[in-house]
Amino acid sequence: MLIEFRFKNYRSFRDDVVLSMEATGLSSFKNSLISYHNLKLLSGVAIYGKNGGGKSNIIRAFWFAVQFIKNAQRTQHENASVPVVPFMLNDTSKNQPSEFEFIYTIRDIKYWYTFAATREKITKESLYHAPKGQKALVFLRENQKFSFTEDKPKRKLISETVAENQLFFSVACTMNDIACTNAMKWFREQIFFSRDYADIPKQLLDYSNDANMLKAISDYAKAADFGIEDIKFEIDSKEVKEGLDFPKDIPEGIKEALTQFMNVLSETSNNSETKLKLGQVKATSFHQGQSEDGSLHLYPLELSDESDGTRKLMSIAPAIESALKKGGVLFVDEIERELHPMLVDFIIAKFQSKKTNSNGAQIIFTTHNTELMNMELLRKDQFYFADKNHDDGSSELYSISEFTTKTTENIRKGYLLGKYGATPDIDMEEVE
Repeated sequence: MLIEFRFKNYRSFRDDVVLSMEATGLSSFKNSLISYHNLKLLSGVAIYGKNGGGKSNIIRAFWFAVQFIKNAQRTQHENASVPVVPFMLNDTSKNQPSEFEFIYTIRDIKYWYTFAATREKITKESLYHAPKGQKALVFLRENQKFSFTEDKPKRKLISETVAENQLFFSVACTMNDIACTNAMKWFREQIFFSRDYADIPKQLLDYSNDANMLKAISDYAKAADFGIEDIKFEIDSKEVKEGLDFPKDIPEGIKEALTQFMNVLSETSNNSETKLKLGQVKATSFHQGQSEDGSLHLYPLELSDESDGTRKLMSIAPAIESALKKGGVLFVDEIERELHPMLVDFIIAKFQSKKTNSNGAQIIFTTHNTELMNMELLRKDQFYFADKNHDDGSSELYSISEFTTKTTENIRKGYLLGKYGATPDIDMEEVE
């Protein structure tokens, strides 16, 4: 579970950004909260903001940090620059480190991990854990100086192999440091992202080893009332039967085919239909229709003939189900894109309800859908806003909890009137 994410000097955000999942003392929807010892955590957060205000950069910051943490030991060869993108709209930030900090829990142990980096090197890094309830240091790093309180000989040897552009955390995991390996499991197993990033390189399909992946796609399409009664999948012209059983170690060719299929499924470009027809994975949906004699039958349609909205929901279904099953964190940018508002409610309700979210999963999403502000699904402390300063071009993130609002206040009306900021600054023509 995520407790808090902080970052600084990344893309449009120059100053400290704090995304806290700790709930306030509100009485509404208490059953949706996740309990961790004496903490109550939110099962979801909605981030609002005008176009260009920076809300998508919050998810990009999390995405970059997670990918770098997971892969730094493989991608950071001797001359590789650290792929941070600092704030560029002043004279100083581009030369200062970008900073990232995570507070999270996995298997009932709390962790604190942070790193800071320029394009040239890691400037600081640390990991703390609390396996016995008390916060204890695993390692501390300032440039290339390392400090340890446990397993000093082994970790000193590891530190000698860590280049200045690599993370100690990532390298230590390859050398079977138990504390680091346990802490890394959260980043490797419990973080999921939507597939709607056109400007971010496609990562490997994190849940392609899940035998229920295609079943989740099928179930969500049918549950969303698209008129789809059933879906048949074929991989390399071989039908995947109802059980959707994959071997434990999926062959690399099939994994690549599934990855390509999921990436195309989330696309809305004109050539996505052609790609679906030419891909190694073929999906056929069956819709109920009426035959000439009046009897009801199922008629096949190629998935390429389904709407963008149908394919969008199907593309994020495996990530939703993986997060719910594993108690992970799901990030979705512009959750309402191509989806009816009721389907957005359908997704969010899965995380808000203990019936479907018994493992403490969380969803963090950006949106323009102000209907969610009617407080019928979300608590007031689940609303965040991202806005950009007109003078210096920097973005900021803040919670509605920072405003003094009455319990009965109409949040949606207040937002549209500009009370909380993060709305477009436009002059609307009067219509007579």
